[in-house]
Amino acid sequence: MKQPTFFIPHGGGPCFFMDPADPDRPHSDPMWHPMQDYLTGLIADLPERPRAILLVSGHWEADAFTVQDGEKPDLLFDYYGFPPHTYTLRWDAPGAPGLADRAAALLAEAGFATARDDARGWDHGVFIPMKVAVPGADIPLAQLSLRRDLDPAAHIAAGRALAPLRDEGVLIVGSGMSFHNLRVRGPQAVMPSTLWDEALSAAVTDADPARRALRVAAWDQLPHAHFAHPREEHLLPLMVALGAGGDDVAICDHRSSVMGWTVSGYRFG
Repeated sequence: MKQPTFFIPHGGGPCFFMDPADPDRPHSDPMWHPMQDYLTGLIADLPERPRAILLVSGHWEADAFTVQDGEKPDLLFDYYGFPPHTYTLRWDAPGAPGLADRAAALLAEAGFATARDDARGWDHGVFIPMKVAVPGADIPLAQLSLRRDLDPAAHIAAGRALAPLRDEGVLIVGSGMSFHNLRVRGPQAVMPSTLWDEALSAAVTDADPARRALRVAAWDQLPHAHFAHPREEHLLPLMVALGAGGDDVAICDHRSSVMGWTVSGYRFG
């Protein structure tokens, strides 16, 4: 069965696992609960469990699109200043070298330079949301980097090249944040983040796929774009998910508020 594609919010650092005393709601702040609930249902709500996941995180950039092709990647604790127990979290899913090979081949066929890396660990854009979505760590996963130039059109085209994976039982996930300005929190973020989110969601869910791609590629022309993303690495995984979504219907399937930010997630197909 053909899998959809997603752009998901991955939260902030280890936000869903801050309180080890509560295994069901390990975060003490309820503002994260709606996002946690969304991620909890991500796989469970699919009509068929994916055979593997290809995930693009906003926390890995490389000169060329690079696949992590290790058999059992370590975790990369690339967050700072959190409680000690958050640096002992585990998510021990198997890697997916075969999927990494297939993804690299599809990108190469589309004219993209590609590279491989079997040593880099999965960053928190991978293991934090996947620990919520796949707590059994029983779906193989391959990570794909962003390209360092952060060219929106190139990332959409890369997504299109990867689209055949969906018919092979692979779930393609872009992991980032639809709003990512760490310097602004609280009431001053509410109005501009809401206006940005409304404009972004209108572009992402445009019923015309060609126009949708053009509008999202021109994200920096939307209201409050650079307020929402002083640097756009957390938005670029959306481009890959959108490209892989092709002509399928796009919906906003999550919206919540954290730290005064309006944050959305999207599904294609």
